[in-house]
Amino acid sequence: MTYGGSMTFTERLNLVQAGLATAGIEAALITPGADLRYLTGYEAKALERLTCLVIRVGADPVIVVPALEVLAATASPVGELGMEICSWQETENPYALTAQLVGDASAVALDDHMWAQKVLDLRAAMPAVRQVLASQIIAPIRMRKDAEEVAALRRAGVAIDQVHAQVPKLLRPGRTEREVGLDIANLILDAGHVAVDFVIVASGPNAASPHHDVSDRVIEMGDPIVVDIGGTMPDGYRSDCTRTYNIGEPSAEFAANYATLLRAQSAACASVRPGVTCEKIDATARDILTAANLGHLFIHRTGHGIGLESHEEPYIVTGNDLPLLAGMAFSIEPGFYLAGHYGARIEDIVICTEDGVESLNHQPRELVIVK
Repeated sequence: MTYGGSMTFTERLNLVQAGLATAGIEAALITPGADLRYLTGYEAKALERLTCLVIRVGADPVIVVPALEVLAATASPVGELGMEICSWQETENPYALTAQLVGDASAVALDDHMWAQKVLDLRAAMPAVRQVLASQIIAPIRMRKDAEEVAALRRAGVAIDQVHAQVPKLLRPGRTEREVGLDIANLILDAGHVAVDFVIVASGPNAASPHHDVSDRVIEMGDPIVVDIGGTMPDGYRSDCTRTYNIGEPSAEFAANYATLLRAQSAACASVRPGVTCEKIDATARDILTAANLGHLFIHRTGHGIGLESHEEPYIVTGNDLPLLAGMAFSIEPGFYLAGHYGARIEDIVICTEDGVESLNHQPRELVIVK
């Protein structure tokens, strides 16, 4: 169903080396974060001290680590890979060491989330070397999930579905968004996540703010409530799912608008298949909302990729003409937001398969009316 079996870390590193060679870039420098975990399995601490994976064309990868992190690196999959670990002491310059490992180069690719301080220190250590973003090499690899990654995302989808199944019992007049949010956070952990990434409980007029968090607003009868939640599973893969609830019967206007939103989200999901562009998926949802005079209330992109990060490529947005490929995983989450009144969103994580689409979330998408 996906673009092959499960890749080893060595195969991933080899793909990066091949991509660097094709692009005419001599090395990639990867500091702690999702790229490092994807390429080596090492969930290194992001510290002011430099930890840096050095991937060179025509040479074995090396990882630079502070001396106090050598045991942690050795105990990680880096040790199992037999990768050379170059340690540095507190009084040594790790940037000079990294420059020495890179050698004579005209360009190096830096991971996109590298701290600015480290970018500047690497530039000072290699002043004649052009710095470019590593995403041009790594993102196309990470975008297409292998079989093991798809299985991990399925598990994440099941876990967050379990949470949404319990949300209605938490929603009742007189409770605050914050109280509900704390309960949901505990449920996310109980469902098998190791971390809560975000909890949005947006009631009444707060639902018109797509990235509302929680507040001390008291839930009232008649409120629509957008609940957008996600967490990190033990293997590092993320969940993300949004459902909209209503306390009591919704207004006729809101119910009609929600029915249109449901059609838009369903149509966008159904349009997913290899070869269709990201912007076409966005247009499928947006056109339905626009035809119902709701397009101007749909104020964000239709979706984002997901994996070891909650937001990663591909982005489902106007202007992105990237064709979908089997193995790509992303959200489809159109919404509408009327400031001062209400909002709604429906979000599922989907996988582009060899011949269509698989949704990883299965809780009802219809408006959930809480009696």
